Amino acid sequence: MSSTESIPVITVDGPSGSGKGTVALAVARELGWNFLDSGALYRVVGLLSLRNPGVSPADLSQSLDLHFKKAPDGTPQVWLGTEDVSLSIRSEAVSQAASRVAADPAVRAALVQAQRDFRQPPGLVADGRDMGTVIFADAQLKIFLTASVEERARRRHKQLIEKGQSANLDDLLRDIGDRDRRDRERSAAPLRAADDALVIDSTAVDVSSVVQQILSLRERIATG
Repeated sequence: MSSTESIPVITVDGPSGSGKGTVALAVARELGWNFLDSGALYRVVGLLSLRNPGVSPADLSQSLDLHFKKAPDGTPQVWLGTEDVSLSIRSEAVSQAASRVAADPAVRAALVQAQRDFRQPPGLVADGRDMGTVIFADAQLKIFLTASVEERARRRHKQLIEKGQSANLDDLLRDIGDRDRRDRERSAAPLRAADDALVIDSTAVDVSSVVQQILSLRERIATG
């Protein structure tokens, strides 16, 4: 066993808008563990692909000067070199671009080690789409968080409106459905629950309840 393999990992996978990022971050904070938003890596490659349309996403993903910081309020920030791209990578255009580049096997291969490097003491909570199936297949606890398409579109609509951005619920519903289809049907690391994952439907469940369920499961595993 390598030195990193002994470091505990909780993976939280699921489709766009399922709440996996919010849940994973809350669990990481409760445990005092590191947090990986793997989707941020693909969003950064998506952002770069929009800025550099003549360059292949695979090439763009090879030399990312990407790092995470904590804002004064404790929320994670994503930095590309000296640029804070935390807000830029959350736009709908970048979301769609991220979904497209994430389907590229060369992009996924280029980002594997970058994600595994987040496995540091005392532990890691990683959210994404293939955390439990590919990146951390040996994780102690694997969660697959889902919700209805309608609920996920409603959540995304609420987020965009709160940020002062225009949003159409019908368009979001269609876009999320399209993204789900791309994520499930891609040849490289398609979206699916790991065989040993616990599936949680968050459609009618609040974040705090999901977080407490995961913490309870973690406690049971830790105490044998």
